Amino acid sequence: MRRRLVISYLLLMVLVLAALGLPLGMTLTTRETERVRADRIADATRFASLAGPALRSGIAGPLDTELSSYDELFGIGAAVVDRDRRVVVASGSYRPGTGTREALDVALSGQQTSGPESVWPWVYGPIVVAVPINDGGEVLGAVVTATPSDGVRRTVATWWLLLAALGMLAVLACVLTAFGLAGWVLRPVTELDAVTHEIAEGDRGARVQHQVGPPELRRLAASFNHMADAVSDVMDRQRAFVAHASHQLRNPLTALRLRVEELGPSLTDEDGRAEHRLALEETDRLALLLDALLTLARAERRENQRVTVDATAVAASRVAAWEPLARHRKVALRLAADPAPTYARTVPTAIDQALDALIDNAVKFSGVGGEVTVSVATREGGIALEVRDTGPGMTSDQLGQATERFWRAPEVQNVDGAGLGLTIAAVLVDASDGRLTMHSNSPRGLVAALWFPESTEPVPPASVAGEGQGLLAR
Repeated sequence: MRRRLVISYLLLMVLVLAALGLPLGMTLTTRETERVRADRIADATRFASLAGPALRSGIAGPLDTELSSYDELFGIGAAVVDRDRRVVVASGSYRPGTGTREALDVALSGQQTSGPESVWPWVYGPIVVAVPINDGGEVLGAVVTATPSDGVRRTVATWWLLLAALGMLAVLACVLTAFGLAGWVLRPVTELDAVTHEIAEGDRGARVQHQVGPPELRRLAASFNHMADAVSDVMDRQRAFVAHASHQLRNPLTALRLRVEELGPSLTDEDGRAEHRLALEETDRLALLLDALLTLARAERRENQRVTVDATAVAASRVAAWEPLARHRKVALRLAADPAPTYARTVPTAIDQALDALIDNAVKFSGVGGEVTVSVATREGGIALEVRDTGPGMTSDQLGQATERFWRAPEVQNVDGAGLGLTIAAVLVDASDGRLTMHSNSPRGLVAALWFPESTEPVPPASVAGEGQGLLAR
């Protein structure tokens, strides 16, 4: 937009300069031509006063000397012709040129003439002046001069170049002024664009300065800040509601589970005991769901603070933490990574929680005899982590829905989980400017890939493992 404003200002300036400069250039050209023509007419009139006796007597006398001296001094050819257009006397450089015949016709009719009207830089013909020689009202002949137009053209070209130089300076000043003016006008828009990107990247505290720029843009900036405040307040209220509701439900749920447990010894019927066991499982599932909602609310409320984490060390710690569960379910869990540190720049605990969710799902669905491999590598200017399993995998449609809240594949509805693990992982990865992608493994299974921006800042050894995380399910 700034370029468009500058171009519009520049176009207006060029039009103004053209409207002023072209008439001025034409006026200067005409004035210089008129000056030269007036001088030549005065000279020709003087020669005409001297030529009368020469034409009557047929003797050039001093007129020949005058024309020769005039030619040598000014380089202007001059001649005296009689009424029959015969040259009576002429200077050495006089040559009939363009317009000479027409000028003589006018002069022999009793009127003085000169031409052309204006000498433009591209006009190369001479300036021809013809004055009649009168004697008692009778036209005896004419004096004609042919002035080279080189000097006039140079003078005119100099004026035009000077005007062009002044115009270029004016255009340059206009460009500099236009950039400053456009920057002042668009500063709120530029700041609004930058703040919009900051908010889109997660900095919901970013706001626009609404005290600069034109009144209309100041009102726009103030309206944007009000809208951003309202949206941020709504999001905070929504997340606070989820967190508070999840927290407040924990106590009633705990009390409900205790009461259900106390009913167990009083049940003697086999069907009643089965229903009692299912009720306990549902309360456990509901507890997992509340824990996942609390974790999701915290993840979404987390500001975009960045920390440097050794992804290799974090992956090793998470594999070690999940190894007992994998061994209990007879799943082979291993780490495939170079021991050298690989530093990633993420929001706090992003790698920890994402790996917890992915490893939990991989171990849960691989089945007895399955294999889960966690790998860490440097790729595409960042740190790539992959969790490969040999489970049933997912279809292409299921892959597109896997990170949606509370979504679970139809065939695993009865498996423990809240359907928020991948959602939480996706939120944390996105807040870290990373990527979470999933695709089918070969020959079977699923590959969940994480990518985080690389960091060159080392971290203290005590902080590489991250905080302990709860178990997150698909």
